This record gives sequence, C-alpha cells and structure tokens, in this order.
Amino acid sequence: MAVSRDAWLSEAEAMCPHRLVLEHVTSRWGVLVLITLLERPHRFSELRRAIGRVSEKMLTQTLQTLERDGLVHRDAKPVIPPRVDYSLTDLGREAAEQVRALALWTEKRLTDVLAARRAYDEARAR
Repeated sequence: MAVSRDAWLSEAEAMCPHRLVLEHVTSRWGVLVLITLLERPHRFSELRRAIGRVSEKMLTQTLQTLERDGLVHRDAKPVIPPRVDYSLTDLGREAAEQVRALALWTEKRLTDVLAARRAYDEARAR
C-alpha cells in the first residue's frame, strides 16, 4: 500500500524534526530564497527573476515550505491586480544569515575546492 506524501511528512517530522527543517533551509532553492530575501522583501516574480532558473512550481513549493516553518512571511494585499510580497521573519533572517555565511565561504574557498577535485580526479585516473 502506498503511503501518501502528507503521511510520510508527518512521520518524518515526528521522527527527526530538526533534520527536516535543515533540509528545507539548505535545499537548492531554499538557500537562494533565504539569501535573496535578506536584501529586502520581494514579489513572487521579482524573487523568481533574482534567483533565476527556478520553475514557478518549485518556487511556490519552496516558499510554502519556508512559510510553514516560520521563516518566510507572505503578505497578500487585497488589491487588483493581487499583490503578494514575501519577506523574512526574525527566525528566517537568523537562518538566512547562517546560510549566507556558508555561501560566502564557498565563494572564498572555491579555488581550493577545484584544486582538490583536480587532484582527486588525477589520482583516480592513474
């Protein structure tokens, strides 16, 4: 019998809730959303352009997940056309600062990582 996605998520949250939050924060799109929202609030389309190469569906899912975790605030304004702004909560800002530190470290140390990869590949090729 197949287990529904919601049932699986509930079971995973109960077993190891901190791992699930870590997965959300450090996911490919989660990292980029958090870092981008550190600058300022964004509308959906602005956020999508700023991140680049993310599908509408994936960005929507990521934002919903981060909102559910209390990291992102969704502010829907009752105007025509509809306007929705996304911003970080205090908790989200704290997480984003941590993720940004890791992203900055990867930029700073990229040449060392690339050198290590070359050395590894050369050793394996022998």
